[in-house]
Order: sequence, then structure tokens, then C-alpha cells
Amino acid sequence: MTTPPRDLVGIGIGPFNLSLAALAHPLTGLDAVFYDQRSEFTWHPGLLLDDATVQVPFLADLVTLADPTSPFSFLNHLRDRERLYPFYFAETFHIRRTEYDAYCRWVAGRLPALRFGHQVDAVRWNAGRELFEVDFTQLDADGEAEALGRAHTRNVVLGVGTEPHVPGPLKPLVDAPGVLVIHSDDYLAHREALLAAGHVTVVGTGQSGAEVFQDLLRRRPAGRERLHWIGRTEAFAPMEYSKLGLEHFTPDHTRYFHALPEEVRDRLLPAQWQLHKAIDAGTIAAIHDELYRRTLDGGWPDTVLTPGVRVRTAGRLGTAQIELHLEHVQQGTRSRLTTDAVVLATGHRPRTLERLLAGLDPYLRRDGSGRPCVDESFRLVLDPSVTGAVHVQNAEIHTHGVGAPDLGLAAWRSAVILNSLTGSEVYPMPARTAFTTFGLSPESGQVPPARGEAVRLTPPADGT
Repeated sequence: MTTPPRDLVGIGIGPFNLSLAALAHPLTGLDAVFYDQRSEFTWHPGLLLDDATVQVPFLADLVTLADPTSPFSFLNHLRDRERLYPFYFAETFHIRRTEYDAYCRWVAGRLPALRFGHQVDAVRWNAGRELFEVDFTQLDADGEAEALGRAHTRNVVLGVGTEPHVPGPLKPLVDAPGVLVIHSDDYLAHREALLAAGHVTVVGTGQSGAEVFQDLLRRRPAGRERLHWIGRTEAFAPMEYSKLGLEHFTPDHTRYFHALPEEVRDRLLPAQWQLHKAIDAGTIAAIHDELYRRTLDGGWPDTVLTPGVRVRTAGRLGTAQIELHLEHVQQGTRSRLTTDAVVLATGHRPRTLERLLAGLDPYLRRDGSGRPCVDESFRLVLDPSVTGAVHVQNAEIHTHGVGAPDLGLAAWRSAVILNSLTGSEVYPMPARTAFTTFGLSPESGQVPPARGEAVRLTPPADGT
């Protein structure tokens, strides 16, 4: 007997697809399943520092901004754990990163549609059946292949997330034996080794770089800190966090950005780096306070903080040391830095979809730079012969702007996707979300008309 096709297969279970799964759960007519190759939910475990906070308020959980009554809200998580009153008296608006991770794990444990230990290998369009074929490998507890499987589905949503970015000059050293060069994603697993190292260099002037530098600074002895902190940006710049500045992370701005011409979007994105790639002002203040405290007995801490620096090349020096060849972007000057360890707080890049979507390539529409075109409902633009939809989460910054990786828009984007899939407004969309009007056209800040047809939510009797 042929297994009836799913309405939706989700690939990847990070916060964004976890949000989608939570909001899809009460839609009894929607048959959905979500696959992830990991054995359980994890969220940047190497950066779950004790004092690090999520940079969005707790209301930007997985569901609340789309459905405040959802049982999967952060407040309901607190109530379930009998922590609601302590949280109330703590008067905390930005929760710790460890607490957000615990909340996501709590949600994941309550969603039967999640399938961990399933590695998706390929997605194809079966024109004869008008269905997507999703091939996967089921993994055992050790991550080894256990069984092969295939799911058929009318629609797909990709939430495969990002992966650590390692600059070209340092790639040969990351996996080289005998040298301590790691990405910040692995910081906690190597913290003791970094504290034992004679000299440590942190590369990257964003939030992760600041948190790693702060943690090392606090744990190394005064006067013998031996820390360098460098990065390409022109300053250790604070994140834009004014109330009107934050309106760039609203549905209004997302729709405005999507409507801009491709060449305008490509010029605008790099100019908006301070909206999402800078440092929380509180973290900057805490670092300065710690540095200042270490001057109270006279002298200066043994630290060097230099922005506007790029690593030209890097290599071994002896058996265990690293030599970085540096260039100051503004001065044009060059120097060498010898260090015992390097932490690369160099951010993340979207995981490539090319291998996963190779079977869809003939149907996929691309922009002038070869990137997938994504419509306003977060669907890949496919050939009209493909009657199903492939939605993306956090793979559309080139079409939807700086809000794509922001947790604050997770619930809204999930609601948009579910409304598109069902062809109805199962989650009502706000007509306006910002005081700022981002364009002169009268449509600015308005919800675009619904597009697409409803999917069949009830499989026909023959299972096709």
C-alpha cells in the first residue's frame, strides 16, 4: 500500500523550523513532519556562556508574535517549570541564551512531528505524481547510517540554518594537528585550553568576538592577560538598538525591502551591517569596565584591541604557534603577530542548498547573481510546472533583508508560510507593524494580498 503523501516536510530543526512546527501543531488538517540529522535539538552550544543574553526580548519566542495564546510560548514554558513568579520578579526583558536553549528543548520535546536522527540527502520533483520526493538516511545513536527512507510531500520548507565561516587564510590551520585554532562556535569545548595558552588572539569584532574576549579577559590574571582582539570593521561598534532603528526588523520593512530592485537590495545590505553584525552596547560597556578595573593599581592590562585589521595570510611558527600576517585597512600598513591560540569569531554563512536541491535545479529561477529567487511568501520561485511549494527560512537575506536571521521575525515568517500553504489566514497578519513608513508608495506597511491556492490537506482515497 502506498503511503499517503505529506502536506509538508520540513528539513532542519533549528529555531525557525521549530517555530513553524509549533505553529503547525494545532492545524489538525495539516500533515507535517520535520527532519534533522542531529540526535536532539541544540542551539550554538559552544556559545552558551553564563551571562550571554539573547538580543531580542523574550516575547520574540517561537510563537507569541503570531499567536500569544499558543501553549508553546515562553511564558507557558515558565509556568510549566513553576518559574513564572521568579521570572516576574526578576523583571527581565532579555533572557539568557542558556534559558532560550532550554525553552526550545522544552518545545521540541512536545512536538510529535519532529524526527531527529534523520539526514535529508536529496529533494526531487516527481512530475508524474505532482509530489516532491525527499530522500533521507536514518542515523543511529552514533550518527552512523542505519536505514534509508523516502517521503513524498506536496510542499517542503528548508530550515537548514547556517554554518561557521572560516576565512580562507585560516582554513588550513583549523583542522591542523598541534595548533589551537577554533571557531567561536566551539569556544566552550576549548575554553580551558585557551586559558592555558600563553597568548590568545580573537578575530572578529561582532557580538561573538566581544563575548569571547570578555570571557577570556575575566578569567585571565590581571597584568598577564596577553590578549589580542582584532577585526575588519572600522570600530568596535555598538548595535543599532534605538526603538525606531529596531523597526527594520518588522514585517513592514521586510515587505519594503523585498519590493526593491535587486541591485538596490545588494547595495543596501552591506550598509546596514550595524543593525545585526555589531556589538550589544551593554557588552561593550562591560568590557570597558573590566579593562578600567585592571588599571586601578597602575599600569594597563596586557591587551591589544585593534579594529580595521584583516588577516592576509596565516601559518605555523614552530610546532604549536601561529603567525598571523595582518594588514590595517585604512593605513595600508602590515605587520606580523605571533600567538599561541586563535578564536575565529568570524560569523556564519547560510548552508549551501546546491547539493540538497540539485534535483530541483532545472525548475529553480535565479536572480542576476545566480541566487535563488524567493517570493514575498518565502517560496522559492520555481517553474510553473511545479505545483508544490518550497519555502525557505533564513536563506533569503538577499531578498528579504536583515530580518531574515533575526529571531524576532521567526513567528511572523512561520505564520506567513502556514497561511500560504493552507490558502487561508489561519494566523491573522497585522496590517501595520512600524511607525516608520519605509517608502513613498501607498502600499508601504500594508499586508500584500494572499497568493497561491490552498493545498489539499486530506489525502484522496487512493493515496496519490
